[in-house]
Amino acid sequence: MKTSIIIPARLASTRLPEKALADIFGKSLVMRVYHQAKKSLLAAEVFIATDHEKIYNHVVSEGGHAIMTSPHHQSGTDRISEVASNLDSDIIINLQGDEPLIHPGQIDDLIKNMQHPEVLIGTQCQKIHDVDMLFDYNVVKVVRDKDNRALYFSRQAIPAIREAGYKHWLGLTDYYRHIGMYGYKRNVLLDITKLPVTSYETAESLEQLRWLQHGYRVHCFETTFSSIGVDTPEDLERVREEVFKEMIR
Repeated sequence: MKTSIIIPARLASTRLPEKALADIFGKSLVMRVYHQAKKSLLAAEVFIATDHEKIYNHVVSEGGHAIMTSPHHQSGTDRISEVASNLDSDIIINLQGDEPLIHPGQIDDLIKNMQHPEVLIGTQCQKIHDVDMLFDYNVVKVVRDKDNRALYFSRQAIPAIREAGYKHWLGLTDYYRHIGMYGYKRNVLLDITKLPVTSYETAESLEQLRWLQHGYRVHCFETTFSSIGVDTPEDLERVREEVFKEMIR
C-alpha cells in the first residue's frame, strides 16, 4: 500500500513565533522533521504542507518538497487533506511539524499498523510514569479496548479510581498519553474533514473526539519511542540539548 507522509507547517505560533523556522545547529526545526521522515523505510514520499511563502521558499531552498495550501484551514488535518486529495496514496501519515526528534522506526510502526484492513484511522500512545504528566491538562490521555481501539481521549486523567486519592492513582492502573501522529486511509481522511464539529470536541478542544462521536474507529497503538514536541522556547532548548549530545558522541 502506497504511503505518503505529510507534515503540516504554519508560520504563526503563539508561544514560539515562527517556530517552524527556528534554528537548531544550522538546520531549521521543520527541515529536521522532514529529514527524519525521509528515513522511513515504508513511506514512498514526504511533503511539507504550508500556507506561508516564507516556509515554502525555505523548504524548497533546502531541497525539500513543499506544497502551498489554503490559508483558511482550521487544523493541520484540513491542511493535509487538501494535499491528500491530489495524491494516489492508500495511506496518509500526518506527522506534526514540531517533532524534530521523531524516530523513523516510530513512523514505520504506525505505517505497518495502518496496512491492516480494519484500521481506518491509527495513532499511538505511551505509558505514563509521571504523576505531574498524568494530571497535566496539556497532556492528552486515552483509554482503549482490548483491540487497541480508542474509547475516549481526554485532558483529564482517565480512568478515575473511585476508592483512592489522586496521588495514588498511577500505581493502581496503567495510564496512557496520546502521541499526536496520525495515520489515515486516504478516503477516510477526506471524509472526516467534512464532519461537523461535535460537543465533545468543543468541550475538550480535541479534534479526534469529533471522529469518535461520529462513529469512526480510531486504533491507538502503544509505542516505546520517545520524542520532544516543540511548543515553547523551553522545549526548543531541550531539543537543542539533545541534538548537541548526538553531535559530540
